[in-house]
Amino acid sequence: MGILEAIVVVYLRQIFYSTGFKFPLKVIPGHLLRVEILREFCTVVMLLSIAIIVGKKKLQVFAYFIFCFAVWDIAYYAGLKLILNWPSSFFTWDILFLIPFPWIGPVLAPIISSLSMIVFALILLYLQNKNANFKVKFHEWFLIWLGAFIIFITFIWDYTGIIITTAFVRSIFSKTEERLADFNINYVPTYFHWNLFVIGMLLVYLAILLMVRRNAIIKK
Repeated sequence: MGILEAIVVVYLRQIFYSTGFKFPLKVIPGHLLRVEILREFCTVVMLLSIAIIVGKKKLQVFAYFIFCFAVWDIAYYAGLKLILNWPSSFFTWDILFLIPFPWIGPVLAPIISSLSMIVFALILLYLQNKNANFKVKFHEWFLIWLGAFIIFITFIWDYTGIIITTAFVRSIFSKTEERLADFNINYVPTYFHWNLFVIGMLLVYLAILLMVRRNAIIKK
């Protein structure tokens, strides 16, 4: 799926960015934008389907899903590098996702996120394999989701800022393609909030550390 995603993007870039992908983004026609959002949604459904088929418990389904999602994301960038020799560096900016808002960030950020998701998934599966009754505690889930939310905010920071500062009411009630048109006009990303990103990552890894430590204590 990751390589297939890269191939689709090759076609899109040939159509809209024949001289090379760069910001500001070009406005995609509404019908094509809706197709693109539907494609992203279908990809998530397929990855979730794999997790549902393989996982026997809810926690396993979650672990397999984030594992598959992460591998797909890394394979996607590997495919683009192989086919287009893009990105030129880990700090090249990219539009990462469109659901529910445009996610923007340097390529390094989603790769770090994906590697962390793989680590998290493997630890969850390992702990469940060692202890069938293993569950993630409330405070651990809280740290995980809080960290994930902070990371998410770093990806949509610019989009939400532009919407808030330009035609807020019209943007909220306008169609998706109109909101994206507002976002695309003259927008060139220059700064990523690595400080917030690191804080989010630390919260997630703190939760992982607490889970591993708790399981080690139970074993003793």
